[in-house]
Formats: sequence, C-alpha cells, structure tokens
Amino acid sequence: MTRAETPLRVGRIPYVNCYPVYGAVDRGIVPLDATLVDGVPTALNSMMADGSLDVSVVSAVEYARDWERYLLLPDLAISCDGPVRSVVLFSDRPAPELAAHEVVVSSSSMTSVYLLELLFEHVWHAKPNFVRGDAEAADLTTGAQAPAARLVIGDAALMLSAGAIPSRYAYRYDLGTVWKEWTGLPFVFAVWVSNRTSPTAQVLGVHASLIESRNWGLRNLDVLAREAAEKTGVASAACAEYLAGLDYGLSYPHLGGLTEFYRRLTLAGRVAPGRLSFLPAA
Repeated sequence: MTRAETPLRVGRIPYVNCYPVYGAVDRGIVPLDATLVDGVPTALNSMMADGSLDVSVVSAVEYARDWERYLLLPDLAISCDGPVRSVVLFSDRPAPELAAHEVVVSSSSMTSVYLLELLFEHVWHAKPNFVRGDAEAADLTTGAQAPAARLVIGDAALMLSAGAIPSRYAYRYDLGTVWKEWTGLPFVFAVWVSNRTSPTAQVLGVHASLIESRNWGLRNLDVLAREAAEKTGVASAACAEYLAGLDYGLSYPHLGGLTEFYRRLTLAGRVAPGRLSFLPAA
C-alpha cells in the first residue's frame, strides 16, 4: 500500500466541545476515510509535531509555535465570543491578589496557559507562581495543601461551572469572557491543521468530511447536548447552552482574535513571528 493509499490518522480531543465536529462521524452519518486517535490537546500537539498524525485539532499555540510545518484547515476551529465555560480559573481570592501565590495550570493545554499568563500580566497585573499539574482533576476540595487557584479546562471545568461537582473556590474567571472584555475580540482556543507532508488529496477529503460532520452537529445540538449530559452529569439545558456558545468556524472576526493573540505572544517573546497558511481548496 502506497503512502497515498494509507488511511490518514486524525486526532480528536475527547471533550464535549468536540462533539459538534465529530458527532456525525461517530454515528456513521458522515463517512471519514481515516483512523481517529483520541488525546488531550498537548498529546495531539506532540503527535502532530512528530508526524504520528496527519490531521488534528490542536492548541492554537501549537500552530503558532511550528507554523512552517502545518497548514490550517479552513473554517474549522473552537472559538468563543464571550464566555467559553470550559476554560476557567478557580481561585480562593480575587485574581489581582494572587501575586506570589501558587496557581496550578493545566498540563494538557498550552493555549489556555499562555492566555492566562497574558491576562495576569495585562489585566490583573499580578505575577503568581505558576505550577504545572493536573488542573483537570475533579476533586477541588478543601485542605491546607490546596493551591490558591487552579486553571481548569475541558469537561471538568464545565462540570464545576455548572455545579455538577463541588468546588472549594469562591472566585471563578471565565477566560473567554476576560479576553473579550480586554480586547473586544473573539478567542480561538483550537484549530485544525494538517502536516504539509500529508497527501493533499486525502487531507482535502478529511476536511470535507469534518465540515459536513460539523454542519450536522450544529443542526443537532440538542442530540449532542443530551449525550454530553449523560457523560458529565451537567443538565442537558446547560450543555446545550455551552455548545451553542461556541463557534466551530473560522470567520474574519475569529481570525482577528487569533492574530491578536499571536501578536501579543510574539511581543511577549513566547512565539516567533509567523504566518497563517491554509490548506489549498480542492
């Protein structure tokens, strides 16, 4: 079997926020000529970087860090224009008072961590002690060893925000909301990319399937919300509100938010200057 005949390996984050893109594929409604591989964002980032995957959803920061390796898939992203509900800082005190205090940040998401660092520097004007850890852990209990704050992402953040699991923390900051208040722009947390070395014709086929599946998902958010409720214990109505509050395209306003994020990361020295390069149309 030649390289062009081998099914592509396509990455998928097993969080509720990916349901609208993969729901029709999972149900056999939309065929996908590829092998799906599940992983948290940082794991998929690594697999794309080492060539283990051909196409994947990745952290927005991963594209910026290695843009010469990747092509963006048009009109596919996970974005918000205000509350995101699944990327949340939980704290026992107001964020501006966290200077020198321990803030546990996710080991599973680069974009959320980089965004949090920007918000502390430019919005809250505080410099906490960031510690990598399991910030998705559902058990945010009381105790002397509990950190002052945690950045929680994904389904655990949704469950905490909706009250499906308890939190010891008195303050919560939705990072999508804080970014919107700061910049007036949407925020793009994740994008879909292909490796430039992957066969273009096959990548175009995968892209077309993902777009078709995404379109089905957006027409059937009620179905996906019920599935999300069964998985998380969050009320179906809250899951529906969550999914409806996300955007799965990559419009001009969202590209504006993405490039503003990249501009600020470049000024901070976190990524090198780069360009947005898209998969060519069929």
